[in-house]
Amino acid sequence: MTPTRTTPLVQAEGRVGQETSATATASPAARRFRSVRALRAGPVSIRIHPRSLLVGAVLLVAVAVTAAAHVAVGGTPIPYPQVLAALTGGATEASVHLAVTEFRAPRMVAAILVGACLAAAGAITQTVARNPLASPDILGVTAGASAGAVAVLILAGGGAAGLSGVAATVGMPAAAFTAGLVAGVAAYLLAYRNGIDSYRLILVGLGISGFATALTTWMLTLGDVTSAAQALTWMMGSLNGKDWTLVQPMAAVAALLLGAAVLSGRWLLLAALDEDTAIGLGLRLGLIRVVALSLAVLLAAVATVVGGPLVFVALAAPQIARLLTRSPVPPVMVSALAGAVFVLVADTAAANLLATPLPVGVATAVLGAPYLIYLVIRSQRRPQ
Repeated sequence: MTPTRTTPLVQAEGRVGQETSATATASPAARRFRSVRALRAGPVSIRIHPRSLLVGAVLLVAVAVTAAAHVAVGGTPIPYPQVLAALTGGATEASVHLAVTEFRAPRMVAAILVGACLAAAGAITQTVARNPLASPDILGVTAGASAGAVAVLILAGGGAAGLSGVAATVGMPAAAFTAGLVAGVAAYLLAYRNGIDSYRLILVGLGISGFATALTTWMLTLGDVTSAAQALTWMMGSLNGKDWTLVQPMAAVAALLLGAAVLSGRWLLLAALDEDTAIGLGLRLGLIRVVALSLAVLLAAVATVVGGPLVFVALAAPQIARLLTRSPVPPVMVSALAGAVFVLVADTAAANLLATPLPVGVATAVLGAPYLIYLVIRSQRRPQ
């Protein structure tokens, strides 16, 4: 009988499965792995977590419902049938079609885009760092992107006419994206010492975030009152005035990155392993973590370019998804859907609950700060 040859990855996954089944009665996290099912069609196999599929389907419906409410509610409420007709190209009134497709729909898509990207970035970061407090907010990515955007707003003269106006419109997304990447790469390189330690990564990220925040504050003192006001509004996190010119290209980039992040789910499970286990299984854990963190940095940079540095979305949404699915690590797709609902609800509330509309970043902070306090208290009470 001819022996069957197996690749190192198959051998590694097989050992992981054997260790998981052997410890299923000893660990709640291990018992969760037993709910995973595999569908096989010839040489192709797909792992399915039924509870994650169910939660994902419910959240997908929630995204559709909250998106419709986001468009319908406003200064002039629009009935839901007219909203659906306008979104599908069947609006009977030109004013309704213009209001929905040109003014409210871009903002709605931007909210979904920002929430999904930040939540997916948070899920990846928390999995790689093996710490629920790890997020692009804490690791300095969003603060670095903010510094890049504010530099253009201040140094190029904000929204003034002429060359400075072009620089502020075109250069700000590029500067924010580049600065976010630089901050993420710097955090990884400074935290790397024969591997990534979650505690060291968070400390380095906090240092980079503090430096970027101080640099941003200093740049605000260099600009005039108008430019500084625009920069402060952007730093709060705002979806006001979003149009298809910015949303469409960023949506295309985000779709590619989210697809790559979802496909990397099997590798993220391996990235959650400790160094000794990874070495024993023959895994290139360093490479897996570099690729995963690169995806997280890119996702966070795209989200910050579109909506500014929205706080707590990347921190709270992945943990909400993990609790709903009872998964050992935050699932990327479910986290993205939870983040989209989070930002849609926050933006709808910020724009309509008070007489004066607020930036969406204020609403996400109000919703997310209590969760952060709860998470810190819970981690302190957990037995070591």
